[in-house]
Amino acid sequence: MRLGINIDHVATIRNARGGCHPDPIKAAEIAANAGAEGITAHLREDRRHISDIDIKNLKKSIELPLNLEMAPTKEMLSIALEARPERVCLVPEKRLELTTEGGLEIVKLEDEKKKIIQNIIKECSNYNIDVSLFIDPNLNQIMSAIDLGVNIIELHTGEYCNSSNPTKELIRINKAAEFATNNNIEVHAGHGLNFSNVIDIAKIRYIKELNIGHFIIGESIFMGLEEAVKKMRNIIDSCK
Repeated sequence: MRLGINIDHVATIRNARGGCHPDPIKAAEIAANAGAEGITAHLREDRRHISDIDIKNLKKSIELPLNLEMAPTKEMLSIALEARPERVCLVPEKRLELTTEGGLEIVKLEDEKKKIIQNIIKECSNYNIDVSLFIDPNLNQIMSAIDLGVNIIELHTGEYCNSSNPTKELIRINKAAEFATNNNIEVHAGHGLNFSNVIDIAKIRYIKELNIGHFIIGESIFMGLEEAVKKMRNIIDSCK
């Protein structure tokens, strides 16, 4: 199971004071040396953390695959085609939300929004950029993802992490991951994972990649980024 590290909140700290410290590029390099297999960055419409130049510098400076999280808009497609990350992950985005609150709703897409997503998939494919959809662990959502033509999905694990009945949510994630895998869709997962709740998720053999950010960046204040990534890597490996 691969581990992707989201470095958004290194940029959040940097932006609190302006300037260039701490540098998200340095964080990505530390994560790579500590065992990460990918770097994730979410370029938001309001640029609250990661900036356009961060995306360009990450692509230019790091050897790991870059996963660009972005809203399904024409503006973001243009940026992705210029930056050429290895993957884009389409996520829902609300200007006032503190963090992504759920998966992308693709079951009842309006025709215009559906055409935008289909165009993003087509254009990215022309540039050898994989497209993933960040969706809830729901079979109807997965069937819609299949209809749209993607070969990767990322399951939103937020409900599992926040649930008073995590076992129920864990079963739902496992069923969704199995269903997607049986339909030739590669499954990733993420949101809200920490050293404790990641254990049961890491035991789901259908999931090929976990993307984790906020917890690891926060924990790095106390134990250092390298040690936080190593610990997460070791926990995931121990669940094989």
